Amino acid sequence: MNRDILVYGAYGHTGRFVVAELLRRGLTPVLSGRNAAALKELSGRHPGLDVRVAEVGDAQALTAAVRGVAAVVNCAGPFLDTGLALATTAVAAGAHYLDVTAEQPAVRQVYRAQDEHAWRTDVAVVPAMAFYGGLPDLLATAAAGDWDSVDEVVVAIGIDRWWPTEGTRETGRRNTATRLVVEDGRLVPVPETAAVRDWEFPSPLGSRTVIGNPFSEVITLARHLNASAVHTYLATAALDDLRDAGTPAPSAVDETGRSAQRFAIEVVVRRGTAERRASAAGQDIYAVTAPLVAEAVERLLDGRAGIRGAAAPGETFDAGDFLAALSPEHLTLNRWPAP
Repeated sequence: MNRDILVYGAYGHTGRFVVAELLRRGLTPVLSGRNAAALKELSGRHPGLDVRVAEVGDAQALTAAVRGVAAVVNCAGPFLDTGLALATTAVAAGAHYLDVTAEQPAVRQVYRAQDEHAWRTDVAVVPAMAFYGGLPDLLATAAAGDWDSVDEVVVAIGIDRWWPTEGTRETGRRNTATRLVVEDGRLVPVPETAAVRDWEFPSPLGSRTVIGNPFSEVITLARHLNASAVHTYLATAALDDLRDAGTPAPSAVDETGRSAQRFAIEVVVRRGTAERRASAAGQDIYAVTAPLVAEAVERLLDGRAGIRGAAAPGETFDAGDFLAALSPEHLTLNRWPAP
């Protein structure tokens, strides 16, 4: 089985976590990205790994970069600039494509390309396979269980501090599109005034004020879950950190490179008067993205994926089994009621 995995943006903050996690799982990262000097520095830490420099706008270089790999993991934002080019190139080469975007327009761009250009469907295209997007999507899918339709999905994201990377800040500057939520089964613009409420998260976060702030999970859930409404809330303190230009970047507090940041995501799925909940908690939203996307890669390679083509995490994988595989090493799960 081909175990070569191209990691585009391998030298970035999240990319380094992904490279380390792939190596831990016995996969072989191929280091790629736009910055030759950064790739050279990273390759010094991982001697023997192949290095392939490629600009996103250079189709020939991208084609050469993905040649012979089983999958492409795109960690290089803004994904509105990189996602479509890499996904298109990966699919043409017969490689699975995954990225870690929180950007709604980037996910919609990739889904639209699949629908409009009839990409080959013997490989998978799974955008937003990360903390934002993938993790809430899997939780909501697992919670919904055997319900074929739901009235509402509410995603609450609690973060005690957000120390943003420069990549996160640049993505915020680039991503100026109106955010979307689901109402009456359709994607619609968020209300002009964001809703604010209090949310009781699992320990250690506890009670937090949250504000309506949808990420890529709204788009992925709208792709496959028959829901009349989908809304996401984010802890206001974390959003304040992100908006403050003086907030520092994350700094490592353990040997894995994780920061001290703690997070919890709780998903509530309602149908009529019935309600199901699922939650996951852990440390460092950037670091936890690595096992999420690496687990997805492994399942694509060994056949534990339900469908191919462009799809959401929750429809590509068995959501409950996927989450259980990450617990308790990476996530602390609160189980959802059995269907």
